[in-house]
Amino acid sequence: MKAVYTELHRSHDPQFFLVRGVIKRTTEQPERADRLLAGLKAGNHTLVEPTEFGQGPRARVHSAEYLRFLEEAWDAWVALGDSGSEMIANIHPVRYRATYPTHIVGRLGWHAADTAAPIGKGTYAAACAATDVATTAAQLVMDGEDAAYALCRPPGHHAYADMSGGFCFFNNSAVAAAQLRLQHERVAILDVDVHHGNGTQGIFYERSDVLTVSIHADPVFFYPFVWGYAHERGAGPGLGANLNIPLPKGTGDDDYIKALGDAEKTIRAFAPGALVVALGLDASEHDPLAGLAVTTAGFRRIGAAIARFGLPTVFVQEGGYLSDILGANLTAVLGGFEEAR
Repeated sequence: MKAVYTELHRSHDPQFFLVRGVIKRTTEQPERADRLLAGLKAGNHTLVEPTEFGQGPRARVHSAEYLRFLEEAWDAWVALGDSGSEMIANIHPVRYRATYPTHIVGRLGWHAADTAAPIGKGTYAAACAATDVATTAAQLVMDGEDAAYALCRPPGHHAYADMSGGFCFFNNSAVAAAQLRLQHERVAILDVDVHHGNGTQGIFYERSDVLTVSIHADPVFFYPFVWGYAHERGAGPGLGANLNIPLPKGTGDDDYIKALGDAEKTIRAFAPGALVVALGLDASEHDPLAGLAVTTAGFRRIGAAIARFGLPTVFVQEGGYLSDILGANLTAVLGGFEEAR
């Protein structure tokens, strides 16, 4: 399987992360990519440089206001003259009878779901590069590859059409799905990250052409807390095209595979032409966020189960944070997929 990657991700190196009122170093560090690259090397995957697609793929899933905000944000922040080294919102208007602001501080709050996606000098360039990585992987599959992997950093599945959040700025998995829609009438997204893919759900919630399925730690006790419940099924034309499978804290391999079987039934009934896997590796028993407890052998089983769907598949990297087992888990899930194919 070919793997798409660019060093441009390194320009995004966030420092701020607020955990229960304590400021810590974020877990979304450039070192994540180094460990994932080691996993790709162990699996003998060929690295491919991304093609630059420009704004088009991002504009298919993100609003014009949001695209303009992210492009202009850093320069406007610096122009304030007394600003810090990262952009972190201090207002979140929730948009109740609100007016879209013109000041950069107001726009920052408008377009931020939380404080976990600080914007630095190189964030926009890295986020744009990540969408190119995802789009390139999708295009490889459209051009005949059975499957491809996109090493995207920063990740994307918490990003809405017009809001960042949870380490995410552009929704790379949604961008990949929109690219695949150019060739397929229906596309499915299967999110196996430990966190609910709330941004992806939001982007496609009223659409019937993209099925969104998320298996994740129950939001009763885990981020994002206010999205990801089983009763969220879509709306309007998209009613029934969204499936959430929340899992109890500490869920291990066997119960996870059972949940994946339930997801498979829904995906098969939808009959998509292609599949995007939002590949979070943070369901690991060794992940520092400690929501679920999937083993490395379990990730191999997950990859094999996805392979048996029999669909052209784009893996888009989402979460998975610093642990000694991160690279091995990537090797396992892609290896399990390839072996089962």
